[in-house]
Amino acid sequence: MTAKPFSVAVAGASGYAGSEAARLILGHPNMRLGALAAHSSAGQPVSSILPQLAGAPGVAETFSTMDPQMLAAHDAVVLGLPHGASATLAGQLIALNPDLVVVDAGADFRLESPSDWQRWYGGDHAGTWPYGLPELPLAPDSAHQGGHKQRDELVGRKHIAGPGCNASSVALGLAPVVAAGLIEPEGLSAVLPVGTSGAGRKAKADMIFAEVNGGAKPYSTGGAHRHIPEILQSLRRAGAPWQTSLTVTAVLVPMSRGILAVCTGRTSQSSLGAPGDPTAALLACLNDAHAEEPFITVLPAGQMASTHPVIGSNMVRISAVADPASGMSTVMVAIDNLVKGTAGAVVQCLNLALGLPETQGLPRVGLAP
Repeated sequence: MTAKPFSVAVAGASGYAGSEAARLILGHPNMRLGALAAHSSAGQPVSSILPQLAGAPGVAETFSTMDPQMLAAHDAVVLGLPHGASATLAGQLIALNPDLVVVDAGADFRLESPSDWQRWYGGDHAGTWPYGLPELPLAPDSAHQGGHKQRDELVGRKHIAGPGCNASSVALGLAPVVAAGLIEPEGLSAVLPVGTSGAGRKAKADMIFAEVNGGAKPYSTGGAHRHIPEILQSLRRAGAPWQTSLTVTAVLVPMSRGILAVCTGRTSQSSLGAPGDPTAALLACLNDAHAEEPFITVLPAGQMASTHPVIGSNMVRISAVADPASGMSTVMVAIDNLVKGTAGAVVQCLNLALGLPETQGLPRVGLAP
């Protein structure tokens, strides 16, 4: 007998993260898309805001209100709300249905440090949920002498904090090589060309076509990017030393989707002085860390990660190169910010939480060209 699909509601469904989660859930063989809830769009036809979902069987005709009792009647709820808005609704949902699986695509439950939350987001810290980046390697501990992955913390969990898109790309590239001592932990830099959907759907004057097309514009410069504490938290959990430091610069470029994280650090003296090619050492470390990961491809020497092949998929492409002349190493990571960066990670976490195969319902083939 075929098992009944899990019903999954999306709160904040009119935004990019929520609508992408809805799209993936619609194609999932063991999930059924339930309510599409929104604040200002409640009562409006779904087809008027998300025409890409129009005509798909099982899609609600209109956006519902953010009624906690209605949402809590599902098996799972995805929260696609602005940062700082998830905690109150999450608390209401859990009180109504302790068995409800809740995955938050926002930042409310990602950070372990209350002081980090207050500094970077403001307000009271809502607490910390298991971090939803399954592929993140973790340092060995008393229970896992050989190290393990973050997915071990997600299987069967009821409440999961989805990762940030920029944070995922940088952490997956840097965590293995920094923890292994191949790149020095201090003074790391990440420059991330990112598509315009990464700024959300809200109308902004500097995001109109005439302002974006044909140019590139940096933002969150000088150590102001909110994903910095999240990345450092991941690197330290992977085994990087506490003094690890990082600056992040995001660059808005004229594409709808995609992130190319270009992560640079000083090659460790031990790597430079060791026999052999430091580029080969970087790639061997990355291959060792991600060899069993179905969504991660580490490219061979000479091939560089780019965004086109990953668009529309849950895949991650990683490349690396060391420059002996300058003593610097670069790791490049390409993801689709709306799939692996956000909604794909959410569905991946739902699979782990609900006891389903981790890869189920997630595309592994991109839309290039």
